[in-house]
Amino acid sequence: MKYQKLRPITFAVLLASWTANAREITFTTELKNYGGDGAYVALYLTNEAGQYKKTLWIAGKKSKYYKHLSGWARGSGLRSSEYDSITGASVATGKTMTVTLDLADSYIDSGFQVRIDTAVEDMRDNRYDVVVPLTTAGVGQITSGRGYVQSFSYSF
Repeated sequence: MKYQKLRPITFAVLLASWTANAREITFTTELKNYGGDGAYVALYLTNEAGQYKKTLWIAGKKSKYYKHLSGWARGSGLRSSEYDSITGASVATGKTMTVTLDLADSYIDSGFQVRIDTAVEDMRDNRYDVVVPLTTAGVGQITSGRGYVQSFSYSF
């Protein structure tokens, strides 16, 4: 049996492989002028059956209020490992939250959904304010929310 000498994989090959399996996605969420305090917002992924899979971003820094983002809270179990280092300030009334991140291609066009839960102190909580499939056909499509979200869209 003849053995062939294998060449080491270069960093450039590894980098090309990684970037081919993920893409940069920007999620844009504009809130209505609802006249209250800053909104807590959970941006997350579920499979097509609605089962929680991954937290993308949490707006609002006080974790004691995360329980009001009920769809996300139930799925994530409120485990800090689900939101550590992916949180930001709450979103003020009428303002826009823009989140850009790298997301594995395996989430796109495979039945996954982007969901948004919203909550505002002393006002109503909105489980599933937005639910949209994560597809290439959905890029640039504007979706209205059912609660505090005026509009939501994403782009690659």
